[in-house]
Amino acid sequence: MFKEIYKRSLDGKITKNDAMALLKKDPFELFRTADAVRQELVGDTVSYVVNRNMNFTDICIGTCKFCAFRNTENYRLTTDQLLAKVAEAKRYGATEVCIQGGLLPDMYLKDYVAMLESIKEKYEIDIHAFSPMEVFHMSKVSGVSVAHSLKALKEAGLGSMPGTAAEILVDDIRRKICPGKLTTMQWVDVVTKAHKTGIPTTATIMYGHIETWKDRIDHIFIQRDIQRKTHGFTEFVPLTFMCKNNPLGITVMKNGSMGASGLDDLRMYALARLIFGKDLINVQASWVKLGPKLAQVALHCGANDLGGTLMEERISKTAGATSGECMSPEELRALIRDAERTPRQRTTLYQDVRPVLKVAARRAKN
Repeated sequence: MFKEIYKRSLDGKITKNDAMALLKKDPFELFRTADAVRQELVGDTVSYVVNRNMNFTDICIGTCKFCAFRNTENYRLTTDQLLAKVAEAKRYGATEVCIQGGLLPDMYLKDYVAMLESIKEKYEIDIHAFSPMEVFHMSKVSGVSVAHSLKALKEAGLGSMPGTAAEILVDDIRRKICPGKLTTMQWVDVVTKAHKTGIPTTATIMYGHIETWKDRIDHIFIQRDIQRKTHGFTEFVPLTFMCKNNPLGITVMKNGSMGASGLDDLRMYALARLIFGKDLINVQASWVKLGPKLAQVALHCGANDLGGTLMEERISKTAGATSGECMSPEELRALIRDAERTPRQRTTLYQDVRPVLKVAARRAKN
């Protein structure tokens, strides 16, 4: 069966029935098959990005039951504070800043645009910012269309978007875990419009709470369909649910669970690799969510990217993640080499970072 699955994956012909059937098979054969597809598509190179996370506010009118970050400190960064963090990231060698925040009732499209423009005016750095929910929210409160917001954000310097707020793209589950959030079709609409505007995004899934494997597989196939239409996803990032300090986690733990098992985490990476095949060749293992050692194992189960240095990570930490907020480039390279893979620093869009840094250095001299 696994030889046929290997071929079907590379041909883009894995079906939902195939995926469900694989869950009943030997997991280690599943991992080996996903690893063989990874080897065929991307070789032994594992990429990482030097970046900084910046959550500009934790104030949020949202009602997501999995969030432990919302309204814990009630802070909101000023422009000067935000720019100071970007300056620190540049000194650290970052090529990217990732910016997300809570949903503020008094923050409009013009404010998000001003944030981007203030950074671009002073620094040459990739800006990876604003989830589909944030774009949906800023459009709604500003009385403009999503397409209008995306065009304005791109013109202000937005390079790419995190494909978060996806959680599980199954509305029955969304109504239970994030009733105030955009629907599946609204998420698809924002992401599809972003791709058409020339703004690439990541694709994510948050799993290991009240959803089923069928829900997870349905979710991945929705994202595969988007990718086949737009080719706008840069990577797929499975995010295992952190169950501490949030109402959804209390429900999960009352049912005798602590979220997805390590084995199921690895199944998720393997299935994603096989389902996406050539359609989306980058699968990211989150060292923050998995921990460094399981992230290394994921590199042998289909993953080929370890994400970023982060420098500052608040959201997973408040929900119980214990793997730290920052991992230096040296540590990431060592982690990759110890997993018997070859490290490669990349840009946000998976280009080799060395030519980009050389160009930036020349511009700085001039």
